[in-house]
Amino acid sequence: MKRIVENFSNSVRDIEETGITLGDGTRLSARIWMPEDAQDNPVPAILEYIPYRKRDLTRNRDEPMHRYFAGHGYACLRVDIRGSGESEGILRDEYLGEPELSDALEVIAWIAEQPWCDGSVGMMGKSWGGFNSLQVASLQPPALKAIIAVAATDDRYADDIHFMGGCLLNDNLMWSATMLTFNTRPPDPEIVGERWLDMWKERLAADEPWALTWLEHQRRDAYWQHGSVCENYDAIQVPVYAITGWSDGYSNAIARLMAGLKGPRRSVIGPWAHVYPHDGTPGPAIGFLQDALRWWDRWLKGRDTGIDKEPAYRVWMQESVAPAVNYAERPGRWVSENQWPSPGIHQKTFHLHGNNTLQDVPGEPGERAFRSPASTGMDGGEWCGFGMTGELALDQRSEDGRSLCFETAPLAERLELMGAPVIELVLASDKPVAQLAVRLCDVAPDGASTLVTYGVLNLTHRDSHEHPEPLEPGKRYRVRVQLNDIAQAFPEGHRLRLGLSTCYWPLVWPAPEAATLTLTTGTATLALPMREPRPEDAELPAFAEPETAPDVPVTSVAPGSFHRTMSRDKVTGEVTSLMTGEGGFFGIEGTYRIDPIGTEISHTMEKRMAIHDDDPLCASMQYDQTIGMKRGDWEIRVAMNCRQWSTATHFIHEVSVDAWFGDAMISSRNWVKEIERDLV
Repeated sequence: MKRIVENFSNSVRDIEETGITLGDGTRLSARIWMPEDAQDNPVPAILEYIPYRKRDLTRNRDEPMHRYFAGHGYACLRVDIRGSGESEGILRDEYLGEPELSDALEVIAWIAEQPWCDGSVGMMGKSWGGFNSLQVASLQPPALKAIIAVAATDDRYADDIHFMGGCLLNDNLMWSATMLTFNTRPPDPEIVGERWLDMWKERLAADEPWALTWLEHQRRDAYWQHGSVCENYDAIQVPVYAITGWSDGYSNAIARLMAGLKGPRRSVIGPWAHVYPHDGTPGPAIGFLQDALRWWDRWLKGRDTGIDKEPAYRVWMQESVAPAVNYAERPGRWVSENQWPSPGIHQKTFHLHGNNTLQDVPGEPGERAFRSPASTGMDGGEWCGFGMTGELALDQRSEDGRSLCFETAPLAERLELMGAPVIELVLASDKPVAQLAVRLCDVAPDGASTLVTYGVLNLTHRDSHEHPEPLEPGKRYRVRVQLNDIAQAFPEGHRLRLGLSTCYWPLVWPAPEAATLTLTTGTATLALPMREPRPEDAELPAFAEPETAPDVPVTSVAPGSFHRTMSRDKVTGEVTSLMTGEGGFFGIEGTYRIDPIGTEISHTMEKRMAIHDDDPLCASMQYDQTIGMKRGDWEIRVAMNCRQWSTATHFIHEVSVDAWFGDAMISSRNWVKEIERDLV
């Protein structure tokens, strides 16, 4: 439970709307919180720069956080990126150098020149805001002194919502559709005045489904290299605080950032999903805002808070749990390393034997052929958790039954993993394009199988994401698969189970043909990064309990619902995953009113994913959303329908967007595009 702080050392001035005019004449929309006396006593500034509509969509997240920082002596700006919210222009894609990043440089320079700013600027954000904080830092604007990147990545191809291991993530379609729905909503007439309708029509006429661009780049080419700060860590010279959770989709980037950055850096990985850590789910949540203040005070105000002397890599070592689709809290403890990679981590190697065991010693060479049903992965959970109902993995016993599995004997002593497990193996495929999914599970004495971590690899990307090559059927290849980073304890008496499958639906889009893989046993290994418990772990300073400024008053207008179901049609053979919801923004189901601005928001969604076990070309995904906004006589609605399916040679992506002002439809657009599969 968060403690609500209402009284601060600085009284806070809240400026609902400020325009920042850029060099090309475009006006960006900003909301500012600052100490009342900042005009006379300038303070450092903190920028959050994202496209998620500060006026309504993120208001209940922005207000408690930025008011809190302002109450502690900072000017905080929440700026809508060009073409989003009340900002002018068109938002054409993620992280474009022109205009998103160049606009950010202008915004930072503008902030530093304001009479209420002392010239020092920090930048922060979660997800998109964490991404562009890293990207802008690499451009070295003079006024930028430090950043906090929450749930962000350094590699837009390897670890973002589009591709994983060279496989197409189905979240790619979902994210494109979601952003199209956000982008085609109008600016608020109370902010931009009578021109709101012209601005809205301009957006509706210009916005495109971004997936049509993303699907054109199925390799790690220059498109993805742009904005991937791993291309040159040395370009980032300001202090970086990177933070996320094990249930998030971006935990792998933390270790790479800590290894690659040269300047002051700090990282924390908790048990959380894709949320700010003071809202941390699964718990325990932490006092992130207090911790962030220590970071800002050190690097923006020059105070000795001690935060720069704490360990660079601090993570939540998770204890074993029974499988569940939600956890209120994950039991565990905080552990840390002064540097990463750490000399305190050692490798423990298991060998895959032909009798389906994992052993400390090599086995005799042999062969095991396997081909998984196309629905393998249905119980695997979401690629990225948001702390929502039912998003984590189910008991993996059914997945284990659809996979080729190897397991240890019951452990004679407790093991603790910290880092990325790696499997190396020799295998052959009977098809030129094939996938390999690898799961590591914790098997309890009662047989329950809990997913710990996983990895997927498009085997045409076995040597390179930039230059994939088809497989020669029947030829043996040595392959390396790195699983997602994790910190996890395995108790005495439990077993480790490794599951191999030839697909992982609905997380990734299937290969064009169902492939049979032949594994050479005796030469295959699983390397686990092991960490011994240390007495000094208990000496780590405790995080404070979560606290924030008060939430935004929100009134529920109509009830909503949220459901996830999976079904198998025994006549047609279709296996379906269905998610439906009414509401969901601000954590409120149904229609709600944002009381300070009097705006009602409604939202409905349906995501349907279907496949047949014997035919990967039957895979399809449909994602529909409708968002409504209403205040008095002003009422708008946007409906988006998106569908994707494939042939052996092409992806087919179909989208429609319809928009209404009152009862009048003012825009209706449709897209259908076939995009050639590039060894995916």
